[in-house]
Amino acid sequence: MPHYCKLGTIPHKRHTQFRKPDGSLYSEQLFSTEGFSSNSTLLYHCHPPTEIVKVDAPFSVAPKVAEEKMLKHRSFQGFNIMPKKDFLQSRKPVLVNSDLHIVLAAPQESMTEYFYKNADADEMIFVHEGSGTLLTQYGQLSFGYGDYLVVPRGTIYQIHFNTPENRLFIVESFSPIRYPQRYLSKYGQLLEHAPYCERDIRQPENLVTVDMAGDYLIKIKKKGMMYPIHYAHHPFDVVGWDGCEYPFAFSIHDFEPITGRVHQPPPVHQTFEGHNFVVCSFVPRMYDYHPESIPAPYNHSNIDSDEVLYYVDGDFMSRKHVTRGMITLHPGGIPHGPHPGAVEKSIGKTETKELAVMVDTFHPLQITEEALGIEDESYTMSWI
Repeated sequence: MPHYCKLGTIPHKRHTQFRKPDGSLYSEQLFSTEGFSSNSTLLYHCHPPTEIVKVDAPFSVAPKVAEEKMLKHRSFQGFNIMPKKDFLQSRKPVLVNSDLHIVLAAPQESMTEYFYKNADADEMIFVHEGSGTLLTQYGQLSFGYGDYLVVPRGTIYQIHFNTPENRLFIVESFSPIRYPQRYLSKYGQLLEHAPYCERDIRQPENLVTVDMAGDYLIKIKKKGMMYPIHYAHHPFDVVGWDGCEYPFAFSIHDFEPITGRVHQPPPVHQTFEGHNFVVCSFVPRMYDYHPESIPAPYNHSNIDSDEVLYYVDGDFMSRKHVTRGMITLHPGGIPHGPHPGAVEKSIGKTETKELAVMVDTFHPLQITEEALGIEDESYTMSWI
């Protein structure tokens, strides 16, 4: 992200001698997700971050695609994904393409026996239920209900949960997750018309340097495989860092809705973007205030995008029988809109309490075997 941050102790100049109290050198590491051509961060380790002591056999974690092509509206009961004790085992890809994976997870226990690094994808972890702390080399980020945790690819992390029941909606993006370009000045500041600002972005805090030798397992995901690699020193041995590439948190409750006299299109809800997809936040807001306005969304044709809506909480005037954690998929190629009766029912309403996350993709999504196991097959005909 484009905003500079500094934490801990760093030398006056980059790429210069930075010595420990005993006279030995700290180990400098450049971290960037796009080589030397974009944002980066410099981290200063007590020990080189390269000291591998053992490598275990890799194993596949690639999603199992059940349907590569389809053209009908679908719905999935996200809370029917069964909880698992282990964080990584709880992650179940449900909708995938070459740009991103949409994953549901219901972990029950904290990560204590290993660390995790996604070497392929930036991760956007939306916290539907639960609370805890994201631990990284950059410091700590506390999180709770409604938080987006944006974790750049290659970040080593652990999640410690405060709660035994946790529900996460995760987007793994094979391109950087960014603020929408139209929200930014040419110098990278969030502009006045943006629905959030820098004050709403929570940066890592409480940098704790763990200078310990031992056998530290990092599970690294790369190209659909998981590689268990053991390192000689604790990965959180960082004494300081500075730069513009780091994990951050943003609460959906801090998203300021944009409203108008008549119904506003989905781009006003946009929160993040990646290559060939956008993420939007639907939050409580006042309805349209034209005297003859229709608050319900109009029918619209998905021609060049698949629309995924993840229902979090509240009442949705455009849909019947909405449940928490429900996912709807409206594929590109056929129109969709309010359920029968929803348009007339919405007239005269002044506000909505809905809370949802939307992902629009510009390449078709494929449905996994995990998704078929939680599908509501009656949804396709629910406009009759």
